[in-house]
Amino acid sequence: MDLTDQLNNYCERLGPEFWSEPVNAITNAAFVVAALAAYLLWRRKTPDDWVALFLICVVLATGIGSFLFHTFATRWALLADVIPIVVFIHGFLLFALRRFLNLHWVISVSIVIGFFVLSPMVGEVWAPLIGSSAGYLPALLAIFVVGGFFYQHDKALAKQVLLIGILFTVSLTFRTLDGPVCSQLALGTHFLWHILNAAVLFGLLRVLILHRAG
Repeated sequence: MDLTDQLNNYCERLGPEFWSEPVNAITNAAFVVAALAAYLLWRRKTPDDWVALFLICVVLATGIGSFLFHTFATRWALLADVIPIVVFIHGFLLFALRRFLNLHWVISVSIVIGFFVLSPMVGEVWAPLIGSSAGYLPALLAIFVVGGFFYQHDKALAKQVLLIGILFTVSLTFRTLDGPVCSQLALGTHFLWHILNAAVLFGLLRVLILHRAG
């Protein structure tokens, strides 16, 4: 596998040029805005919470990595796009289990390892129906499951987690529709995934910070 191989995964891309996906590329600024907004909230509420700061940095890296992928569109850029997302999903899940549900470290780590192992299998099952978006279904399910159990501990914040899950469902729908609607909408819908997903990540960080702040 050559890391410099060109990829053409999205409706908007018409060629190998750097700016062949201008809207998809530019809308990655939403992740930068989400990271900045979360950072300002972190400084005001929980400046000693290094876990939240780390996840904020991961959101920033997500925006940078996605920008690289939607401009260079190579296998190495795909890795720059995917790795921060994987880190955020598993990192947030770990600390949500610990902080929101008060689970022991051993149990929390075991669940995250199981989640990591089983997620690709879920993706393979659903991929024929919704393509690469199937890889995000475990994360979507995790949001609703954690939100449901969290409801017993903090109803107000748990409701926010569940609402974020609904927003993520809408976001994932736009990601899935990018290919099917391409013949009718040349721009595609992937850029809406960027904007809404940035809102999802900010929402999750906000809940993490507010919960820590008490």
